[in-house]
Amino acid sequence: MYLHGGSGNHGCEAIVNSTCHMIEDIPKLLVTNSEKEDRFYSLEPLCDILQERKIAEHFFAHVWYYAWRAVFHDPESFMRYRFRDVLGKNRAPLYLSIGGDMYCYELSRKEAVTANSTFVRAGAKTILWGCSLEPELLEDQTVVEDMKRYTLITPRESITAEALHRAGVVENVKLFPDPAFTLEPEKTELPAGFQSGKTIGINVSPMIVRHEQTAGITLANYRKLIDHILQTTDDSVALIPHVMWNYNDDRLTLQELYRGFEADERVLLFPDLSCGKLKYIISQCRAFIGARTHATIAAYSSCVPTLVVGYSVKARGIARDLFGTEENYVLPVQTLEDPEELIRAYDWMMSKEQEIRGQLQAMMPAYCARAWAAGDEIRKIWRECHSQIEL
Repeated sequence: MYLHGGSGNHGCEAIVNSTCHMIEDIPKLLVTNSEKEDRFYSLEPLCDILQERKIAEHFFAHVWYYAWRAVFHDPESFMRYRFRDVLGKNRAPLYLSIGGDMYCYELSRKEAVTANSTFVRAGAKTILWGCSLEPELLEDQTVVEDMKRYTLITPRESITAEALHRAGVVENVKLFPDPAFTLEPEKTELPAGFQSGKTIGINVSPMIVRHEQTAGITLANYRKLIDHILQTTDDSVALIPHVMWNYNDDRLTLQELYRGFEADERVLLFPDLSCGKLKYIISQCRAFIGARTHATIAAYSSCVPTLVVGYSVKARGIARDLFGTEENYVLPVQTLEDPEELIRAYDWMMSKEQEIRGQLQAMMPAYCARAWAAGDEIRKIWRECHSQIEL
């Protein structure tokens, strides 16, 4: 498993955690950008963990490989250094790219394309696992050709699957829900003031703030929503972070949102916890308003009515697959202009609360079983790899 940024992003942790449980019978190695994070949270008992090589931390190696790439026009040289411990005589037969949205951002897209070509050129099979791609990205023929190199692509929502089909990438594409829909919650102690079934969970991230078109509008909407909940209900409010990376830390945004509510016992700010414990907390909420995809997946899969404050294909696609439409279920942060838009979206959701919960309860068993079945596809390719090795 490669292109894993580390478990400080608990969505990344949830993908690896759930994938490992899907394929318990297959030996697994996680090549990670942050071994320390992965050993700290939930992954160490589930798979072997190997720190990938970081070329930027080794001056002479960086100069050598940079010069080599420039002279010989060999972009894969950096990947051969980065993944040297799992290439050559240590090459595995099968590689899973588990960074689900790597292709959504320019820098990480280049990494994903180059890593895929490196492993395929070395003679391995590759899988693009639980991915989302913006449809316009597939107008780039370089990306289309890269998609065709994968043995299997498992888009996690239908917008990506349909875009791949329109681009002519069909035979290696199989639609499955995100693997994190199968993540098991881990029971943890809830603080005083948290009312199970009467707490509104809230997640907001620096990422969506960066996508707002009107400065300050996102937190203004969230503050007004919290005031609205406190004034019109006796529910509690739980501020729940889901990514704790230094350069993209939900806690910083939530701490800013928390200012002014510190004295109110009904407003709770949660600390950093593992993906399973965060899912348990979210599962105890009455409703959830979230920005991070895997925080909302934790809510959906726990049958908690959920409103996504999103900006990307993954938010739209997952909501469309669950409800037939993203309208009213996803509030695009780019469109926020009025500081009370989030209140109106929340009020609509709560007016349909029982209907939404009932719909999720009816569909989640089959939907999660479908996510779990993706593990069979890995096993199938794994067996093919070993049959070829034996021959």
